[in-house]
Amino acid sequence: MSRPSNTPAVDFDVLIIGGGIIGMAIARQLSSQYSVLLAEQHDQFGTETSSRNSEVIHAGLYYPEGSLKEQLCLAGKQALYEFCDRYDVPCHRTGKLIVSSSRDHPKLRQLEINAERLSIPVERLDQSELAETEPKVQGEEALFSPTTGVIDSHSYLQRLEQQACTNGALIMPQTRYISAVDSGSSWSVELNTPDGATKIQTRCVINAAGLNSSRIAADFGVSLRDYSVNPCIGRYFSYSGKSPFRHLVYPLPEQNLAGLGIHATIDLGGGLRFGPDARYLDHCSLASEHYDYSVDDALRATFVAAIRRYFPTLDENRLHPDYSGMRPKLHHRTDPARDFEIVPGSDEFPASIHLLGIESPGLTASLAIAEEVENRLFTQFT
Repeated sequence: MSRPSNTPAVDFDVLIIGGGIIGMAIARQLSSQYSVLLAEQHDQFGTETSSRNSEVIHAGLYYPEGSLKEQLCLAGKQALYEFCDRYDVPCHRTGKLIVSSSRDHPKLRQLEINAERLSIPVERLDQSELAETEPKVQGEEALFSPTTGVIDSHSYLQRLEQQACTNGALIMPQTRYISAVDSGSSWSVELNTPDGATKIQTRCVINAAGLNSSRIAADFGVSLRDYSVNPCIGRYFSYSGKSPFRHLVYPLPEQNLAGLGIHATIDLGGGLRFGPDARYLDHCSLASEHYDYSVDDALRATFVAAIRRYFPTLDENRLHPDYSGMRPKLHHRTDPARDFEIVPGSDEFPASIHLLGIESPGLTASLAIAEEVENRLFTQFT
């Protein structure tokens, strides 16, 4: 992003708002070429969505043909496994079973068709093969996805931060975006820092604020009517003792891909957890720092009923409320799932890029998302 000789000096080429995995991956990607400031409102990075998910590396089976979710998940999966191998980020290709309670279910067949189209390795298992693979899992058929895995998202985020800092990026926690004013060739952005309010000049603003992304995007001319984030809480229960499974176990996806159902994931320490469920919040205007992340034990009955569809010998006394996370969805439960949206500001405010609705498979796609942002940033300045 070379600066023309008649362009006033700026403090940074790029301001990134949001220090989750997406924002940090973008900071790492751009900081090798541009001067970058990343502003995160919390005192730690990745505390809203990035550290509150299933930590699954997805194979890419679920998403509509040609969608950004599909494209970036496939590219991101390969890049993420290579990143983990190269930089010693703990991960494990556990493989995943997608279980059907009936034979020849059209959803299972559609996933198989998607796999064939995208050259994703999968294997169809009949009832006896499923029982041999996971004796505690009940189902008529299943699809086995060997390239699905799990990752230590905390270690991954730390490694991204280290590399961004090595490249010269300035990473600032406890720094909240307040407002932005178009200064012609740059943005004058007010930030609230631990030392008080300050203003910086930046050539481009990249909004990776997750749950707060649509509110910030509105300041840059993006329509809230078209891109309003709907926070959706997902709760998890842990399962004490030794895991009965060796693989991740998923039910068939929900209608319209509203969610992937209450599934079983095994963390890198061998611990088992179930979740998430999906509950959309009515108070969409509530600031993200005021969300309630507690998990009520009263949810136990709902979780037990869902889990026993594929794990009938579940011991509900081993279930314990664990943690929850918020997903920045662009749709409600009854609507078809929305794609990732990576949009510029309006014509009046061209030097901004806004990442909206970056939910699952955002973790898997993170490195590919960062490359996509870099490509779009180059386009805006040529």
